Amino acid sequence: MSQEIGVVGSPDFTTGFRLAGVRRFANVPEEEKPDRLDEAVTELFEDDDDVGIVVMHDDDLDYLSRTVRRNVETSVEPVLVTLGGDSSGGALREQIKRAIGIDLMDE
Repeated sequence: MSQEIGVVGSPDFTTGFRLAGVRRFANVPEEEKPDRLDEAVTELFEDDDDVGIVVMHDDDLDYLSRTVRRNVETSVEPVLVTLGGDSSGGALREQIKRAIGIDLMDE
């Protein structure tokens, strides 16, 4: 079972996680996101067996190609968790359900 958390995004986004002890990260400056974000996300998802959760800003999903976005959104391990943006409670609920395999809110 994977134990690490990975973070992908702008240096401003990743800095707080790094200060909290996250060691796996990919800094992609805002101006480079259209060109480098796909590569950074794919690298973290495929090349690191220790990463179980990948965190990125919700707005950064718009920069991913259709293929990479579909792959990361359907990945079970590592699981993608997005923060910020206009994420609704339903989106977070789906992320949690995908991560643990059950819907905690199901009645």
